Amino acid sequence: MRIRVIDILDLLAAGLNQEQILTELPDLVNEDIEASIKYARGKINHSVFAAFNQLLRSASIFPKP
Repeated sequence: MRIRVIDILDLLAAGLNQEQILTELPDLVNEDIEASIKYARGKINHSVFAAFNQLLRSASIFPKP
């Protein structure tokens, strides 16, 4: 069964932990969840996103962390 990265990320965003996701999607293993997170991180760790994030942080309407 093919499970999309976005489906795993949506479950994580909804508050499910890895055990709950594995129960929900029994064809997965822990490494699949970790690989999904690493894949997504690689996609958003792009120079365009980094520049946009820097722009947001420099805007006075957004608080700095």
